[in-house]
Amino acid sequence: MGMDIHLQAGELAGWLNDAALPLWRQKGFDGEGGGGFVETIDMKGEPTRADRRSRVQPRQVYCFAAAGRRGWNGDWRTAAEGGLLYFDRVYGQPGGFYGALANADGKLIDASFDLYNQAFALLAFAHLAEVLPERGAEMVGRSDKLRRRLETRCKHPLAGFEEDEPPRLPLGSNPHMHLFEACLASEEAEGFDRVAWANLADEIAHLAMDRFIDAGSGALREFFDHDWAPFPGEKGRIVEPGHHFEWAWLLLRWAERRGNAQAIVEARRLFDIGEKYGTCPERDVIVMTLLDDFSVADPTARLWPQTEWLKAAIRFAALTEGAEKERYLASAGRAMGALQRFLDVPVRGLWRDKQKADGTFVEEPAPASTFYHILCAIYELEDCLKRM
Repeated sequence: MGMDIHLQAGELAGWLNDAALPLWRQKGFDGEGGGGFVETIDMKGEPTRADRRSRVQPRQVYCFAAAGRRGWNGDWRTAAEGGLLYFDRVYGQPGGFYGALANADGKLIDASFDLYNQAFALLAFAHLAEVLPERGAEMVGRSDKLRRRLETRCKHPLAGFEEDEPPRLPLGSNPHMHLFEACLASEEAEGFDRVAWANLADEIAHLAMDRFIDAGSGALREFFDHDWAPFPGEKGRIVEPGHHFEWAWLLLRWAERRGNAQAIVEARRLFDIGEKYGTCPERDVIVMTLLDDFSVADPTARLWPQTEWLKAAIRFAALTEGAEKERYLASAGRAMGALQRFLDVPVRGLWRDKQKADGTFVEEPAPASTFYHILCAIYELEDCLKRM
């Protein structure tokens, strides 16, 4: 098992450095058309003219900044800096937030506010600061300003954030998950306001443990009423296995920094639910959606939950011993197998996004938004294997 996992990790690293990063740098960054990252690349390896969600821009900035930090020898800098310029120019709003959607020509077609998109801007700022020290002070300033604006615009009276101002329902756990990730990156970044970011991270961690996670079942819900109670009806019953792994991974990172034992207990339970109820036994992949009784609501398997399964499993393996470690290593191996099936496409460096219940994949272009999940999983795998 041990050797096998290092072998698989090496294969994934080769795929990333030799195929995916060069392809998404060359075809996925629109250097000619005024910069910016494309939304999708088709299965022949050509960029499409699909509308561009704003979240894709900072996510791809993160990818190239992280690759630069890891010593990838391609031109990561042009993509990272050009992507941020484009993100500011196309999506930046007078109030300091970012809009939601533009067309391929860089014309904004939906200026609306989404907490989720702001969270990714914060993640990009933290990673750019780390890899471009000469822009560190600028990134600190941008980050502080955006955090304060969020606190002014949509701070929730109990904890966390509203979806918008004026408030709209349901409230969501998912934007908070990405804010939490941005906080963890920001509190570690050189020159950032460690106390402010750590405080916000702590607030979100406790909100997750107190409200997002059901005290009885240990399941993490997606949608909430204004008092952070489960949203009425079917919507309030939705739980996503992929997010169970993603929250588990984030809570583990937070718990290790803070010495918080309760968060490790919660993370372990989230992982177990994700693995036990989220796995399709026939396909050995993680499905999209369950209800709060753990019945399957959507058997589609998307690529990104497989990466989150891998990230959580390998981090648990790095933090445990003996039989428990072996169990998590075996789980990580299965997650890598699941991920590899999505990467098995004619043009190396692309991926499938959706596998149907019958095991066939949806024929569609590869979405750029997934790159952040894959790259992060491969780097986490490398780091955790080093720790072992």
